[in-house]
Amino acid sequence: MAKRCYYEVLGVARGAPDHEIKAAFRRLAKGCHPDSCNGDHTAEHRFKELNEAYEALKDPQRRAAYDRFGHAAFEGGLGGAGAHGFGADFSASMSAMFDDLFGEFMGQRRPRQRSARERGADLRYNMEITLAEAYEGKTAQIRVPTSVTCEACTGSGARAGTAPTTCRTCGGIGKVRASQGFFTIERTCPSCQGRGEVIESPCPACNGTGRITRERTLSVTIPVGVEDGTRIRLAGEGEAGLRGGPAGDLYIFLSIKPHEFFQRDGADLFCRVPIAMTTAALGGQIEVPTIDGGKTRVKIPEGSESGKQFRLKAKGMPVLRSKQLGDLYIQAEVETPKSLTRKQRELLKEFENASNANTNPESTGFFARVKEFFEGE
Repeated sequence: MAKRCYYEVLGVARGAPDHEIKAAFRRLAKGCHPDSCNGDHTAEHRFKELNEAYEALKDPQRRAAYDRFGHAAFEGGLGGAGAHGFGADFSASMSAMFDDLFGEFMGQRRPRQRSARERGADLRYNMEITLAEAYEGKTAQIRVPTSVTCEACTGSGARAGTAPTTCRTCGGIGKVRASQGFFTIERTCPSCQGRGEVIESPCPACNGTGRITRERTLSVTIPVGVEDGTRIRLAGEGEAGLRGGPAGDLYIFLSIKPHEFFQRDGADLFCRVPIAMTTAALGGQIEVPTIDGGKTRVKIPEGSESGKQFRLKAKGMPVLRSKQLGDLYIQAEVETPKSLTRKQRELLKEFENASNANTNPESTGFFARVKEFFEGE
C-alpha cells in the first residue's frame, strides 16, 4: 500500500510552520491513546503513521529533502518504518515518546531517578519555657537523639576500602523497563531500589545505611518576645542523610507555661488584682508585680469598682524582632469582707444606716426600676 503524504497524515498545509506541525502531531497522537480509542485496534498503526510523518517533518533538513524527493528521500535507511523500529520492537523505541506525550496529557510525569544519597528527615523537638524566659530570651542546651553520619564509612555505607558500585540490573539508571505489547512499563529497579548503586560489602558499623543513632547536645537561642507555638528552625541539625546525603533540619516548637499572675494576649499582659473594699471606696495605692521581676505602684481612685482596668504603658511583653513593648493591664476585683468581728459588723451596720442614694447609685437605681416594673404590671 502506497504511503500517504506526510502533510496529509498530520492534516497541515505543505508550507505550515514548525509549531503548527508539532501542535497537530500532539493533538492527533493524543487521540491514538488506547484510553481515548475505545478498543480501536488500528490505534497502533495510526500512531506509527503519525510518528513517521512527524519525524520526517520536524527536522528542517529532512523536511527539505521530503519536499523535494517525497518518500524516496528516506528509502535505504534514511527514515521510514525500518529506521525507527516500527516492527516488533515498536514499543521500546516509542517509550520516550509516550512518556513525553501521554504522561503530560494524563497529568503525570516520568519518575525521576532516586539519588543514592537521600536527604535526611526533618526532626521535631518540643520545648517548654516560662513566660519570664519568653520576656528575657535565653540560650538553652538540648539533647536530641538522632541519626548522624557513620564515621567508619564517612557516610558511604560501604566497608572501609570499598565503594558502592553501579547497579548491574539497571546500569545505574535506577529504573527498568518491560514491554507488554503496545506499551512499555517502567518501574523502580528491584536490585538498587532506584538508587542506581549497590553496596556489595556493607559497613559493619551502620549496616550499609551510612548513618548511626546517637544523642547530640545542641545550643538553641530563644529570642525575646516569642509566643506560644513559635517554631525555630536549626538548618542541617536533623537526621543525617542516607549514604552521605545532606542532613534534614531540626524544628524547635515552643510552648509557654501558664504564669501565676499574668495572662498574655499578644504583647499585652493582664493581671487580676483583688483589692479591699475600703481601698476601692476610699482610694489608695497598691503594689503589683511586673514581668521583669520588679514591682510598681498603682493608684486606685476613690469609688473604684470591680472590673476597672488600669493601664501601665510599656510594662508588657517585647514584640518579636522589634524594640516595642506591650502594656500591662491591672484589673481590679473588689473583695467583699468575710469573717467579720462584732465591731466590724457594728461599723458596717452604722455605715449602711447612714448611706443614701448617692452612696450606692447603681443598686439604688436598679431596684427603683424593678419597683416601677412590678407596679406597672
